[in-house]
Amino acid sequence: MALENSLPSCRKRRINFRSVWWFLLLLCCICDKVLGQIRYTIPEELKKGSTIGNVAHDLGLNVERLRSGRARIVTRQSIQYTELQTDKGVLVVNERIDREQLCGEITPCSFTFEMLLENPMELHRIMVEVSDINDNSPVFTKEMIKFEISESAAMESRFMLPSAEDADVGSNGLQKYTLSTSDVFSLKQHSSPDGRKYAELVLQKSLDRESEPKISLKLIAADGGTPPRSGTVNIDITVLDVNDNPPIFNQSLYRTAVSENALRGTYITTINATDADFGSNSIITYRFSNMKEQLTDIFALDEVTGIITLKGEVDYEKDRKYEIVIEAVDQGGLTDSAKVLIEILDINDNAPVINVMSFSSPVPEDSPVGTTVAIINVVDADSDKNGRITCSTDRVLPFKIKSTLTNYYALLTDSSFDREVVPEYNITVRATDSGSPSLSITAILRLRISDVNDNAPVFDKINYVAHLTENNAPGMSVFSVKARDLDFNQNAKITYFVEDTQINGSPMSSYVSMNSETGVMNALRTFDYEQIKEIQLVVKAQDGGSPPLSSNVTVKILIQDQNDNPPQVLYPVQTGGSVVAEMVPRSADVGYLVTKVVAVDVDSGQN
Repeated sequence: MALENSLPSCRKRRINFRSVWWFLLLLCCICDKVLGQIRYTIPEELKKGSTIGNVAHDLGLNVERLRSGRARIVTRQSIQYTELQTDKGVLVVNERIDREQLCGEITPCSFTFEMLLENPMELHRIMVEVSDINDNSPVFTKEMIKFEISESAAMESRFMLPSAEDADVGSNGLQKYTLSTSDVFSLKQHSSPDGRKYAELVLQKSLDRESEPKISLKLIAADGGTPPRSGTVNIDITVLDVNDNPPIFNQSLYRTAVSENALRGTYITTINATDADFGSNSIITYRFSNMKEQLTDIFALDEVTGIITLKGEVDYEKDRKYEIVIEAVDQGGLTDSAKVLIEILDINDNAPVINVMSFSSPVPEDSPVGTTVAIINVVDADSDKNGRITCSTDRVLPFKIKSTLTNYYALLTDSSFDREVVPEYNITVRATDSGSPSLSITAILRLRISDVNDNAPVFDKINYVAHLTENNAPGMSVFSVKARDLDFNQNAKITYFVEDTQINGSPMSSYVSMNSETGVMNALRTFDYEQIKEIQLVVKAQDGGSPPLSSNVTVKILIQDQNDNPPQVLYPVQTGGSVVAEMVPRSADVGYLVTKVVAVDVDSGQN
């Protein structure tokens, strides 16, 4: 396997083992890390479990990070070709990889996926390039190639041969054709602009139907693998009598275009050839030459008029152009060929697709600005401006979208949160392409905001005044306080306390008690107005957060008097319970002051 990077910084030694195809082909790697992107190269057809590369080492991560970050592979392919062994930090083959099935003729062949880690979020892109091995032989689509050639065919006349197909690429693909020994025909090989190789039979000697009415040859197609593979087809040539003018196309290359949304039966172009012969020898029919099997379901050719129409569906995202070879054949078997290049025009027929790769909910209300909430992947199967995507979210919400890797976006916080004001958000993410008209798609993310202890309890009054009649029973409820906390759950659970102060040298806890959950205060003793007329204390409300927050309130308890004391006579003084005697002169007039009585009552007011 080989690991590569666009900015090499370290190069490891390269090991190259080559053996027959049934042995594993191991290649050593060139490894670098640039912005979380790595590249490996492996041969196709590796056994399941074969090691591709040490991802942890090549990304500079340890195995523990892979496990704690719940590292996983994210791929858009229907088959997961690779598996990440997080306990070892290595990437291994999970399914058989057939380069021809995966990429066809596309080179280099590769597939890309991402490795996602969390806590914190990380995204690394991994590209695996699959190199070809020579596991396919050239194959001809026909079991027999038949030609009908007039004996009057001119020297150097050319007859196009059906091409062989080799699913391999590069040096393992089709390299050359050879022809069995013949003194009548030679073989001329060609390469088309796209690299496809084809051959023509070239007439080297005049034909004589009377002496040799049939000619049999063998055409061999060979690839360049080690060892090479080959395929063979028989050529059966029937020599016809006197047709000395081949058809000639009015142009060698036809260019045309059709939109990918074109309906079946849509006219594409008309090809035209003429034949200088007369009568039946001038009648021309048209046919596809070297036509790939899948193209026969897409295009139709009228063999008489030369009109090419759309038979199936074309998709710009699958094939952007088609190159077709048309043969014009007269009744004598003479042919000419022309190429038709059909360009597929892209239309905006694919809306973007949003994939939420990772989403963190809830997030704490004290999260800093710029916190990553979600990682979103947006793809559009269209090309150019039709596939150019703009990703956005509602501007009124405290979030923003930031592009990270290609087709990946991060949803970030753009301002601070307050759970007590907004406990959750419905975030609309909109992806819009640049087509005309544009297509868009939306996804709604429901984000909950978790509480932090940022609100202290608040009493419903600034201070409290309570009244308690003296001679109360111990344990009697005096009054209650109430506080509320805007936070949630444990952060809003309030506990009440009485601050421990002194009254007449005794602790406050010996006078009153407070229910820590309800805030109800009870008297612990019988109060005597004549001794204590009021009590002033401080009640503390504390929440259950970490660290806890609290607030205090002053409570004044006024003791109310009862008439529980009789008056006491101070004068005249009584002794021993005897009656007090006062002397009054016999001559005293009405209104004479006999004595003055003085009494006191320790009660108050009306009492």
